[in-house]
Amino acid sequence: MGNQKPIGVAYLDQDLKGSNIRDSEIEESVVAATRLSFTQTFQGGTSLLPIGASSGNIAQIYGTATNLTGDVRALYTKLNFTGIGGSGETFRAFSTVSANCADGGTINGAHISMSVLSGGSISGAGNALRATLGAASGTTPGGTLAAIQLDSDIASGVTVPAITSFLRVTDTNTVKIPNLLNMPNPASNTIFRAKSAAAVTHVIKMVAADGTPYYIMVSDQP
Repeated sequence: MGNQKPIGVAYLDQDLKGSNIRDSEIEESVVAATRLSFTQTFQGGTSLLPIGASSGNIAQIYGTATNLTGDVRALYTKLNFTGIGGSGETFRAFSTVSANCADGGTINGAHISMSVLSGGSISGAGNALRATLGAASGTTPGGTLAAIQLDSDIASGVTVPAITSFLRVTDTNTVKIPNLLNMPNPASNTIFRAKSAAAVTHVIKMVAADGTPYYIMVSDQP
């Protein structure tokens, strides 16, 4: 009987066994295929020969999660850094603009959304983006740590618009979000604590986890 399974996948195909093929040879081919998957990368296009597209998605995944417990993820990646002096990312998204683009639209390095559809509800937390900074017990991470880093890479001789900012809030649709921040309840020696004397000229509204509103005091003077 001929082989009915694709070659190069890390499993043992019983149909490949025969008088001319030893089990050890099959196992060696499986190990080689496994090593190949770890040493070669998945690639679509190159910097010199990219995949062209005039509409739609270059790559896409559509799925439906029917689990009653646990987590389902459309894509899961995990990268373990073991080399001294190494750096990098588990995920890198990079958009470039080389023409007069986005006439009335937007261009984003990444666009991440979470939407509750008709008939849907969430009893726990629902986040369009969740960033977690972690460290195992007893470690000394070092470095400059942050859950989110807002960065810029603007070369010399560039005149940016006056309203350019590190963080922008847009309340786009009909129903407006009532608070800028949802914070842990105030406590001494934390990032959210009782105020000292200040010359307040404006306030920015936020809300604590228990629903109590608070106001960040700001001044129009340096």
